[in-house]
Amino acid sequence: MKFTVGYQANDDLKEAVIENRGKITEIYFPWGGFTSGRGVVVDKFEQRKMEEDLDEYVAEGLGANLLLNGNCYGRHAQSRAFFNSIGDTVEELVGRYKLGSVTTTSPLIAKFLKVNFPSIEVRASINMEIGAIDGFEYIAEWFDSYYLRREYNYYLSKLKAAKKWCEENGKKLYLLANSGCMNFCSAHNFHDNLVAHQHEIAEMDNAYDFRGICHGFFSKQQNKKSMLRHSNFIRPEDVDLYEGLCEGMKLATRTNRSPGDVLRAYCRGHYSANILDLTEPSFAGHLYPSVIENGKISPEYARHRLSCDKDCRRCSFCEDVQEKATVNLEQT
Repeated sequence: MKFTVGYQANDDLKEAVIENRGKITEIYFPWGGFTSGRGVVVDKFEQRKMEEDLDEYVAEGLGANLLLNGNCYGRHAQSRAFFNSIGDTVEELVGRYKLGSVTTTSPLIAKFLKVNFPSIEVRASINMEIGAIDGFEYIAEWFDSYYLRREYNYYLSKLKAAKKWCEENGKKLYLLANSGCMNFCSAHNFHDNLVAHQHEIAEMDNAYDFRGICHGFFSKQQNKKSMLRHSNFIRPEDVDLYEGLCEGMKLATRTNRSPGDVLRAYCRGHYSANILDLTEPSFAGHLYPSVIENGKISPEYARHRLSCDKDCRRCSFCEDVQEKATVNLEQT
């Protein structure tokens, strides 16, 4: 399996990328004032550091993937000035980093890129939550590849159908491997919209803080035991099950506290510590002092979830797996 890795100004991540460059196809990154799924780059020193690191990555033969995957671009979303700025930026990045692909949530950005930069691969962001063939078809004119919505990582029939359609239509299918987000989160779009405007929100006298309903959900004792059931991440040990089902996997490493460990685990196909430490976001703190020891998770876990009937409220398989893999650090 090949991986696409999220940029973070982290020396250990850089070392891990260079060590494993044979398994990595590209680095994905935000740019300047364009909002992405993690806000905007506002610090000029952060921008300069990223530019220097990207120079090194490209020199090592890695591809470059620009993120224009913010969930909202506000009043600029259709403006001529906005698209002129995108065009100037993409032209610069093609010349500087041999930019080969752009991930976006905007059908308008996708259309603009295909008209003006036809050689660039335009990829539908995971934030578009496309989970059906119809969804692929609606935007096929402007997109070359797709991220399947994360909740379907364990739906073998949907994975096979999506891959078959992509092959028949000259498209590529990608998966997000290590999302920590809850399945079918009711507030996901709301949260993504907040993130797109976080630089503006930070300027306000705000009445509420919003970290996502996930943290409130998993802070309740009765919900802690079902973290695996509500998750969609693919363990490093199970990546091989997806060979032939996707073009590659995206690793969320832009905000993880130990992104180098995440990359090494997936490239090795093995991890022997708390599996929640590999996800982004991570809910490990809500389970502490207990951890879910990855080495204790049943080898049949992923294979079972891929083909089960998804009637989770009548089944305790995931809860049983989590219980057997949970270790209280204060009792060891």
